[in-house]
Parts: sequence; structure tokens; C-alpha cells
Amino acid sequence: MSYDVWIIITGALVGISCGMVGCFLILRKMAMLADAISHTVLLGIVGAFLVSHSLSGVSMLVGALIVGLLTAYFVQLLDQSGVQTDAAIGIVFTSLFALGVILISLFADQVHIDVDHALMGEIAFVPWDTIMLFGFMIPKAVLLLSVVFILNLFLILLFYKELKLCSFDAQMALALGIPVMVIHYLLMGMVSLSTVASFDAVGAILVVAMLIAPGATAYLLTDKLNRMLIISGGVGLMSAIGGYYIAYLLNVSIAGSMAMTAGILFTVTFIFSPTHGIVAKYLNQHKLKNHLEG
Repeated sequence: MSYDVWIIITGALVGISCGMVGCFLILRKMAMLADAISHTVLLGIVGAFLVSHSLSGVSMLVGALIVGLLTAYFVQLLDQSGVQTDAAIGIVFTSLFALGVILISLFADQVHIDVDHALMGEIAFVPWDTIMLFGFMIPKAVLLLSVVFILNLFLILLFYKELKLCSFDAQMALALGIPVMVIHYLLMGMVSLSTVASFDAVGAILVVAMLIAPGATAYLLTDKLNRMLIISGGVGLMSAIGGYYIAYLLNVSIAGSMAMTAGILFTVTFIFSPTHGIVAKYLNQHKLKNHLEG
């Protein structure tokens, strides 16, 4: 495949995988927890390197998964202790991210881990870091993202009813005997895996955009979860493709352009959504006003 195609595939895998997982965060009103986890996984990556002295995909995934779950646990702990959720997220997010930055400065300043790269990534380099598989040269990032996408899809299909019920009515799920906290941490693990799989290639900014914008866009277009998941994946795919070509035309950051495209798609939907859009609400109010006056 060509250089351009591998970049688009990478962005598409990030958009689809993060978009699907992000739907559940939107429904749970936990969108900003995605921002926290996407930054705190830096600590997991650094910790994994200090323990294993390797930046291999497996060690990074394990480290990020552990820190992602710890982030969710600390936020939940502070929330249950009376701290407001947004404040709890802010405290945990800044503390763990800062600890990761400090550890990089102290022990890994000569290694290919830096804050700027963590935030913005460099998707343009993805096609050059390859591995031989079944006689084909495949970028490592694409292989890792594919595995995480398949795993996320498998878990969503396997625990669809539990995830759906816990997202819409956690109390009813608890009354029905569903292990709500287990499902919660399962979702947090999926967020962590999706984040670290995307982290090196596209950076935290695009990860946050893809975890939130596609799901928020789909939320405005449908009231059914299964359709929301499909639409969210489609928005993530369109963001990757459109963002790449915008970046090509304007000669700007590819990851930044993909994130901007996701924001544009959300803005257009927010204005023109048939049921929840600004235009639709204005027309409905206008019709209601005419009806009352008539």
C-alpha cells in the first residue's frame, strides 16, 4: 500500500475504535475522564519503560492499562469522598501527568519519550516503522491499532447488554445483579488500551478528539445505542479521511487536522441535526408559537 493509505488507515482505526468506546463515555457523562486517561497513560508508558527497559507495544499496553485503571479508581474514590467529579478528574489528571513528566526528566530524557510528541504524535512517521507479517510489510502502529479495535469490538458485542444498561440506568443494572463496577472498569480498560495504542502515532490531542467528538456527534443524530455506535465509527472514519486531505492541501499537522475535522463535523451536526440541532429547535419553537397564536 502507498504511504498515504497507511496514514489514512491509522487515523481511521483510531477514529473508529475510540469513537465506539467514546459513545459509552458520552452516555455516562464521563467525557472528560477520557481527557484525563489520555494524559495519565504517559505515566504508564514511562513506568513500563523503567521496569522493562523497552518501548515495545506489549509493555506499553500493560503500563497504560494499569495507570488508566488507577486513574478511574482515584477519580471514583475522590468522588465517593465528596469531591466534585470535575474537581476529582482535574486533581488526578494533573497529578499523574505531572509525575510522568518528572519521571521522563529524571530517568528517560535520552529516550524517545517526550511531552510534545505525547501530545501531538507524528502520524506521518507511521509508514516507516514496519514489521513483516504473512509476507507483507505492515506498520507496527496499524497492527497494534487493529488488535485493539478487534478486542474493543469483541468486548462491546460480548457485553453489549451490560454496557447499555449500566450506561443508561446503573441502579437498575445493580438491582438485576449486574456487576456495575466490573463493567465500569472494563470500559476504563478499553479506554486505556485505545488511548495507548493511539498514543505514539497520533498523540493525546487526537485521541481525546476521537473519544469525544464522534460519540457526541452520533448522540445528536440518533436515540438508539446500536445506531450511535455505527454513526460514531463513521464519523471517526470521515474525520480521518477528511483531515488527512485538508492537512495535505494546507501543509499542516495531520493529527491536528483530523481533530479539527471531527470538531467541524460535530459543529455542523449541532446546528443541523434533525431532532437536536439549533435549526430544528428554532423551527419547532416557531411552529409551536404560531400554533398557540392561531
